[in-house]
Amino acid sequence: MTDLLLSSPAALPGRLRLPVIGSPMFLVSNPALVIAQCCAGVVGSFPALNARPQEELDAWLTQIEKALADYRRLHPRAIVAPYAVNLIVHQSNHRLQEDLASCVQHRVPIVITSLHAPDQVVEKVHGYGGIVLHDVTTLRHARKAIGAGVDGLILVCAGAGGHAGALSPFALASEVRAIFDGLLVLAGAISHGQGILAAQALGCDLAYMGTRFIASEESSAAELHKQMIVNGSADDILYTPHFSGVPGNYLKPSIRNAGLDPDNLQKEDKSAVDFGKPKRWKDIWGSGQGIGTISAILPAAQIVEQLLAEYRLASQRLGVPG
Repeated sequence: MTDLLLSSPAALPGRLRLPVIGSPMFLVSNPALVIAQCCAGVVGSFPALNARPQEELDAWLTQIEKALADYRRLHPRAIVAPYAVNLIVHQSNHRLQEDLASCVQHRVPIVITSLHAPDQVVEKVHGYGGIVLHDVTTLRHARKAIGAGVDGLILVCAGAGGHAGALSPFALASEVRAIFDGLLVLAGAISHGQGILAAQALGCDLAYMGTRFIASEESSAAELHKQMIVNGSADDILYTPHFSGVPGNYLKPSIRNAGLDPDNLQKEDKSAVDFGKPKRWKDIWGSGQGIGTISAILPAAQIVEQLLAEYRLASQRLGVPG
């Protein structure tokens, strides 16, 4: 959908009501959530692997594009954000080429890549005018992605949901900004408007928020998962590689519900990781550490309004234009 393409990567923050990307969440993000986020003025995204079977991806992209076009037509003054699709660049993802072809066919405005340097993805997405953002957890990963020609880096720092890194955002953001002048997106326990402003103070352009939208009416998360988010705090989060072979943050109550002891888990064999298939751990749920500020399950549009109000209040308190 060409009217959602950006004139340049630097134009992205100016196309949003709030400098936020709703992060793609495995088995949680769906077209309804993406549409609601984009219509509320923040980037909505989903993992391509959530559309199953692979042929369903085309239907999802068509649904999102039509809904956003209809909303823009009915609300010509509204700020409608571009959407994004996450591609896992990993040898176990046997759908990568087909999913990339679908993204190229639909001219997806933003492609988010994870795990391996996305040279091939960058070339094809740049070919139609899209931009590529890449997840990184270390400076070494950042250098590889920069070498591949990405437009932006998503710094997945300590406290983020899903497969999070272990570095403080204070460390990683400053080190990466010193070598990269493209878009920087910060992830790591950001669930409040104050955190969005803090990301900007660290030199990042956008905040990356997933956990806050798990507890949305539109998300595909189980109701019990949503309620655990609302009821939980940072003490309820466990950082472990046990369930996928890659370190990630998970809700301790969901681990206990599966009959396991979160304080006594044996190490998972890293060779067992496979991002192309649903896990046998599907009822053990991810979450970032920022859940303590989440108090209700709400429509995504209302969540964005709350975040915007919090962001403006934090800006006013510091005397920063918001």
